[in-house]
Formats: sequence, C-alpha cells, structure tokens
Amino acid sequence: MSHAVEPGEPVGAAEAVEPVEDVGPAQGALTTNSNSNASSLDEKSHRAGGPSKGSDTDGADLENYRSHNGGSKDEMSELVKEADQQLENMKKSDLTFISLCCVMVAFGGFVFGWDTGTISGFVRQTDWVRRFGSMDQNGNYYLSNVRTGLLVSIFNIGCAIGGLTLGRLGDIYGRRIGLIIVVVIYVVGIIIQIASIDKWYQYFIGRIVSGLGVGAITVLSPMLISEVSPKQMRGTLVSCYQLMITAGIFLGYCTNYGTKNYQDSTQWRVPLGLCFAWAILMITGMSFVPESPRYLCEYGRMEEARKSLARANRCSPDSSLVTLELENFQASVEAEKVAGAASWIELFTGRPAMFKRTLMGMMIQSLQQLTGNNYFFYYGTTIFQAVGLQDSFQTSIVLGVVNFFSTFLSLYTVDAFGRRRCLLWGCVGMICCYVVYASVGVTRLWPDGADHPEVSSRGAGNCMIVFACFFIFCFATTWAPIAYVLISETFPLRIKSKAMAVSTASNWIWGFLISFFTPFITGAIKFYYGYVFMGCMVFAFYYVFFFVNETKGLTLEEVNDMYAEGVLPWKSSTWIPPHRRTDAFNAEEYSKDTVPFYKRMFCKKQSKNAT
Repeated sequence: MSHAVEPGEPVGAAEAVEPVEDVGPAQGALTTNSNSNASSLDEKSHRAGGPSKGSDTDGADLENYRSHNGGSKDEMSELVKEADQQLENMKKSDLTFISLCCVMVAFGGFVFGWDTGTISGFVRQTDWVRRFGSMDQNGNYYLSNVRTGLLVSIFNIGCAIGGLTLGRLGDIYGRRIGLIIVVVIYVVGIIIQIASIDKWYQYFIGRIVSGLGVGAITVLSPMLISEVSPKQMRGTLVSCYQLMITAGIFLGYCTNYGTKNYQDSTQWRVPLGLCFAWAILMITGMSFVPESPRYLCEYGRMEEARKSLARANRCSPDSSLVTLELENFQASVEAEKVAGAASWIELFTGRPAMFKRTLMGMMIQSLQQLTGNNYFFYYGTTIFQAVGLQDSFQTSIVLGVVNFFSTFLSLYTVDAFGRRRCLLWGCVGMICCYVVYASVGVTRLWPDGADHPEVSSRGAGNCMIVFACFFIFCFATTWAPIAYVLISETFPLRIKSKAMAVSTASNWIWGFLISFFTPFITGAIKFYYGYVFMGCMVFAFYYVFFFVNETKGLTLEEVNDMYAEGVLPWKSSTWIPPHRRTDAFNAEEYSKDTVPFYKRMFCKKQSKNAT
C-alpha cells in the first residue's frame, strides 16, 4: 500500500526498488529482478491503454510481483514459512522497544483527552464563567447555551480542518517530523488561550488553533503506530492511542478538582499551563521512534526502511521477516506508482473498493461520536448536578477512572476477539445501558416532574450514574479504540493520509454538532436524549455486520488484497491471504453468499476454507 509522492519530483518505480548492497542471500534473491519487474508493470499498463487515475493494485498484481521478484513460487513460499517461524519464536521481550515507541507516539491522544477532561470542568468554574460569560440583571455571571456550545465545540471544527490540511505534513516531511510540527501548532493555540483576559472570542480563537494541531495529531499518530508496529500487535498498539485519550480525560478531571477551590485564574490557567509539559514530552519521544518503513519505501530510501523494520522487529536487517515485509512494501509501491499520483477523487473512484472503504471509515468515525460518549465527557459535571449530586466534579472523576481502566482491557480484546466482534458486542452493551439510563431519567429522577428539578430521587440518580459507568465500560473496551484501529489499517498507503483525514473529520464534525447542540437538546427533552443515542447504536450494529471487514492478524498489504477480492464482511474473519493458501482454498466462496440476510446474523457459519 502506498500514497502519492507529491513533494518534489516523484521517485521512479525502478529507483524505488533499487537493489541494496551487502545484504543476505534471501534479500539478494528477492531484489535481483526489481528493475525488470518495474518495466513489466509499466508495459502491462501501456498495453491496457495506461492506468486510470483512480486505479489501484490488486492481489494478482502483487502475487505476480512477488513470484517474479522472488524467482519462483517455491522460493516465496519458503520465505513466508521462515518469516512465520521467526514470528512464532519471537519473544514478547523482543517487542518491548517498539511497544514503548508506539506508546510515545500514542501520547498524542493524551493531548486530546486532556482538553476533553479540562473543558468539561471549566464551564462550571467561577473565574472562567466570570471572565468569559455574561452578567444577568441580578449581577450574577452565567454562560448562555450558545456561548457554552461555541467555546466547547469549536475545538472540534479546528480539529476537522487540521486533520484535512495539516495531516498532509506526514506525507511531505515524514510521520515523525509532521507530528512535531503539529504539536508546535497546538502549543501556539494554548498560548492564545492562557493569554485571554476577559474576551471570550480570544479564548475561542485559541481553541480553534489548538484544535488544528490536535486534528492533525489524530491522523498522524495512529497512522505512524500502524505502520511501524508488528501485525500481531497492531490492534493493541493502535489502541494505546485511545488509552492515552482516557488517561488525559481522567487526569484532566483530577486537575479540575484540585483547582476548583481557587478563586482566581488558577482554576483554569494551571490545567492549560500543563499542556506545555505534555507537548515537550511528546516532542522528546519522537526522537526515539523509527520512521515509517512504508513511507521510506515510497521515497526509495530502502536502506533506511530495512533498518527501521529490523529495529521495530528486533531482528537482523537480513532476516526473512524483514525481507518479506520489505518485499511486500516494494510490491505495493511498484504497482501503485503505475496508477499515478493519488487525488482526492480517488477516495471514491479508486480501486479496490475505495468508495466502500472511505465510506466505512467515515461511518465508523461518525458512529463513534453518535455513541453519545461526549455527552458524558464534555458535560459530565453539568449532567450529574442534574441528578442531585452536591459535587459533580467528584462524579466526573469516577467516570474518568472507569474510562481509563476499562481501556486497558481493550488492549487485549481488540486482538483477541477481533474488530467486528468487539464492535457488535459494544453496540449491544451500550443499547442496554441507554435503555436503563434514559428510562430512569425520564420516569424516576424527578418525582414531581421535570418542571421541578430541585426535587430529585437520590436512588434514581445513583442508578443513572451506575449505568453511565457501565456505558463507559462498554464504549472504552470496544468502539473507543477500534474506530482508530480500523481507519489506520484499512486504506492503501498512497492515499492513506487523505482517507484518514476525511474519516477523522467526520468524527470531529459530529463531535462539534453533539457538543454544540447538547445544551439545547437536554434543555428541551431532558433525558429522552438517551433514546436518540440508543437508536444510533441499533443502526451501528447492522452497519458493522454488513459493511465492516475483519482485519485482525493481517498485514496492511493483505487488507488491500482482501478488498481486491471482494470478500464479504461476515465471511472476512476466516479469509486467508493469497500467499498463505492451500490448493483447497476457494476464494470465490468469500465473495458470494446465497443465505438470506436474517439467517446470516443469527447462524454462525464456519467456512470450510478456514484453517
């Protein structure tokens, strides 16, 4: 998989796979015919009338490349066996280094989580309300619903713009340098916010600027993790990004609780000032992280790519595992260069199945927001005041604790049970929680009716808090991390940054809409709002079943092969990549299904091709 080489003059196909000197026997066998293969691909394209702008590689092209480049199918099969054996014998301690590197990259999620956790408390802090709110006729300061929605939600608009524009820095300067640049932009936004005295629109501008940086981080951080992590740990390591988000939310809640008793700007300037420490920590961590080997292959820096792969897998640069991975990268780069530079329109017209993949990324990211998680995270203190709690800051910390520790479990579930199964069960759990939460809120919370909220049932309030915690558990172990895992491993490299930017922009836009309109909606329909999110989760269940492929245990190149073969989502969990199949494997079985849709959902069908 590859993306476009737009900065400077593109590297030619032959240059991208130039044979490397001083390599092991396996490497030499596989790189000898690289240039001749590039010519054959160009010749093939020429005979077909030239590549279409939106074309992409398919499984046959990759297999042809591997067979031709490796000398014979038997040699390639032997290399695959050696690589698999090396993976099986690899100790967990061998992956410690790359795991720590990925955690450093994932720290970008902490920056986002910190904002979510702190802003939810700022809207209840007296000094912040006095400076950026309005005064009523009794001399009391307050924040109108419009101003509250704008100050909280405009951050999401900045993130959407940042993801779509600044996310391209990863293609231009590399993932690591791109991350450093956008962290600096984030810091500029924090400076503008801290310098705000009493003009709400200055704080408003600062949140837009910091949002630009965080939006790009959301694209580049999971992207880099997915491209440097071993396939057997990719889901877990990308999920670390969500773990860091939850850590940021939790510590943000704690910091708000620690500063709420101050009467001056210490209430909110101290939490904002700590953002500088997080930025410095992340920039420092970038110096230890290897650059994406896929990105390096795209620019023809093969020696650096080999070293990066060896460093990530803790093995020799001449090992079978590194050789096979590098060969896959080269095959993808070779075949996709024939298609020319990637354009935005290719997100919808490209092959294989780019429209389906782009739509899936946008839907999964949108539905992650439509779970309603930010209903609790952004307005946690406000919600729990409504259920009669005296100190809603304490309750928000409880939510933060549940969110943080539940996400640890997701590091196991995402690779143990697969993406599809986790998403489906997450929908079921959240639906159940919303039924109880909304029903109790509507029928039992206010014994004298919603017109008399000053009288509330403590038992009903406690019940709602318990099921809010259950909801956070279901969300944190499923939809929270897996939405980022899916978009980080679904798209071809040449268009990956664009596709991830569009997907995450969908997330941010829905985040803006939910956070902006929530004060108005809750004021109008109270806890009936929970039924809205419940309906979204019912839709999400069916969407995941019929449209989301299982990508557990596959390399990024194998995911592309899966879409090239048109594998049906509900059969994808037992699909086998081309170079690992036996003669008994029937690929056509995975692209056809005559079973009625209502039977597919309730009858577990084990493919006869599964091994």
